[in-house]
Amino acid sequence: MDYNFLKQKHHNIKHTAKIFLLFFLIYLFFLSIVMMGEGFKGFKGLSEGLIQNVSNPIMGLVVGILATSILQSSSTTTSIVIGLVASSILGPHSIRIAIPIIMGANIGTTITNTMVSLAHISRSDEFQNAFRAATVHDFFNIIAVVILLPLEICFHIIEKSSITLTNFLVSTNLKGVEFKSPIAAITKPVVHFLFNPQYPESSADGGLLQKLLSPQLAKFVILAIALFFLFIALKYMVKILRLLVVNRVERFFSQVIFRNGFLALLFGLILTAIVQSSSITTSLIVPLAGAGILTIYQVLPYTVGANIGTTVTTLLAALATGSIPALIVAISHFCFNMFGMVIIMPVRPVRHIPIVASVILSKIVIRNKLYPILFILITFFAIPILILLLTK
Repeated sequence: MDYNFLKQKHHNIKHTAKIFLLFFLIYLFFLSIVMMGEGFKGFKGLSEGLIQNVSNPIMGLVVGILATSILQSSSTTTSIVIGLVASSILGPHSIRIAIPIIMGANIGTTITNTMVSLAHISRSDEFQNAFRAATVHDFFNIIAVVILLPLEICFHIIEKSSITLTNFLVSTNLKGVEFKSPIAAITKPVVHFLFNPQYPESSADGGLLQKLLSPQLAKFVILAIALFFLFIALKYMVKILRLLVVNRVERFFSQVIFRNGFLALLFGLILTAIVQSSSITTSLIVPLAGAGILTIYQVLPYTVGANIGTTVTTLLAALATGSIPALIVAISHFCFNMFGMVIIMPVRPVRHIPIVASVILSKIVIRNKLYPILFILITFFAIPILILLLTK
């Protein structure tokens, strides 16, 4: 009896330790994503320079993709656009220039969760599941742009809808509000201790790396640390999830949170609105898909909800500026994602296009470990740069 009691107690202690370790790994995962975002903010000047030189919708689209791929944050890109629109730097047609940039930002932001899936690359089955879950977001946003950009160029449906909604908000005398992300609250103090993206442009003190290294080298070191944390977190998160009885976790997700498409979409929307980063919330489910807990059919509506949820950040920022054109641009981000959802999700054959595309691509990239890296480089950098050179 005493032996069984001690054995059970030992088992409970190990189980509790695994739960605490899982929470620590989740924090490390969040920390790595935020660290990457802060590190890439060191290249913010390059993105601002790209955006300021936009002269046509196609150029705007590819600049949005490039700028967001560099910054690893659609919220940062759209915030830059809102600032440029509010200050009239983009000229008299700033709203029409800004909307394609917003569309491009939606594609560019998917680079983060695609990069996160690479952490599973050494385990074939796990990587295939993770890569599908990551790239279904890529393909959904690309399809939304393919449908909506021509409609916007010809009929300005997003611009007109955004102006109508802005007039309604202005008529209600809605004031600017502010909401702080809890993820930022628990991670940014640690990140800024190591690296402060505002240094040396502002009066803010530099982080530890910036005090020890040159500004340029510090940017690359913080990104290297972020990638190391990301790989460690994802590797052991999957192992711990499996040790904590995957069947129970799978049942909880399948029967509660991801029971149907609407709940998955709503969960993605609310979680992203709270966290204020679609990069974090969409990357979070990549290891769950890798572990076999979530299927691609459950992931798709969740990422669509995350697309809508991430618009809250720029909407709050625009409300705080008090600029009507800036508010129109922020609402255009919301309208674009809403139109994408309404056009694609209800029609089954259309809804299955991003799913089928990501499944086919995952079967191709599994053949060679260089293929997924080439996919990222070609999709998010090579093609946009080529189009940019051709349209200049």
